[in-house]
Order: sequence, then C-alpha cells, then structure tokens
Amino acid sequence: QMHVLESGGGSVQAGGGLRLSCTPSGHTSRDYCVGWFRRAPGKEREGVASIDNLGKTTYADSVSGRFTVSLDNGNNTLYLQMNNLKPEDSAMYYCAVVPFKTRCYYNDNAVFSSEFGYWGQGTQVNVSS
Repeated sequence: QMHVLESGGGSVQAGGGLRLSCTPSGHTSRDYCVGWFRRAPGKEREGVASIDNLGKTTYADSVSGRFTVSLDNGNNTLYLQMNNLKPEDSAMYYCAVVPFKTRCYYNDNAVFSSEFGYWGQGTQVNVSS
C-alpha cells in the first residue's frame, strides 16, 4: 500500500512563489507517473502537471511557463515549483502517483483514477491580490 504526502502549501501574494513537495512511501516502483492536480472551491478538479520516471513532463496551458515539476530520486520526492502565482491559482493541490509504466499526461484522468493512482490529502495554496 502506498501513501502519498504533500507539503509546502501556504499563503502568498500575487507574483510570489511556492514549492510543493510530494513524497510517496510504502511501495516503490522503478516505473511511475506522477500528476499534480488542484481543486478550487466550486470548481472541478483540474490537472496541472505531470512527470514520469524518465523525467518527461507535461503542463496545463494555464501554468506553462510558471510552474515546473521535477523529481529528486535521492530523496524520493517530487516537486512542483510555482512562480509568478496568480489569485486564480488558489486551490487545494494534490499529488497522485501511479506506480507502474503508463502513459503520463497531466490531463489523463483515466490513468490517475483511484483504481490506479494513489492520492495524498492535499496542501492548500492561497494567493492574494
């Protein structure tokens, strides 16, 4: 059973930055796909970015150029660096880990479904104008 823990959320002013962390534990796999998602109050969950074990990344248009997803294999941690934050980026951010070889795109909800993916409890990001 895998557990996923997100951290790094907080409150910042527009234009600022935060770095979110995602640390899976309990089950390891050489092949994996990790997605970052967010859900704002009253809105549907949306995919933000993804990265696989080969380092291939994909991004939603709304965050491309501002957010960067990366991995640190030594620390078994994945990061979402968020720069130039906007109020519309305010949301609960989640990390989902799929611990096997698969296609890996931020907007592939089928891959990140609860059937295949392990989700964390989320970390809150608030951006004030």
